[in-house]
Amino acid sequence: MDEHEFEQLLASVREMGRHRRGETVAGLRVSEWSEPDVRSIRAATQLSQTKFAALIGVRLRTLQAWENRRSRPIGPARALLRIVERDPQALIALRAELPARHPV
Repeated sequence: MDEHEFEQLLASVREMGRHRRGETVAGLRVSEWSEPDVRSIRAATQLSQTKFAALIGVRLRTLQAWENRRSRPIGPARALLRIVERDPQALIALRAELPARHPV
């Protein structure tokens, strides 16, 4: 790393510090997404916690933690919850397509 690269790195670390303190940083775009209300999303599907958790591929304890706001969904789980929030019938339709031997 040459001196110029080091100075660029140092400048970006300083910008990060300003951003973390809530100061304005030129050229920075911030996107804020509201937390999904997992309990409401599940209620719209009219599924039990057990069935909903199985359909979205998470453990029952994980779903319960989300619903009680002890933890929060991230990544693909969050995206899937957004889809179900917009169209609860999509998850219900998926359940109907599962083979009879599926435990859900």
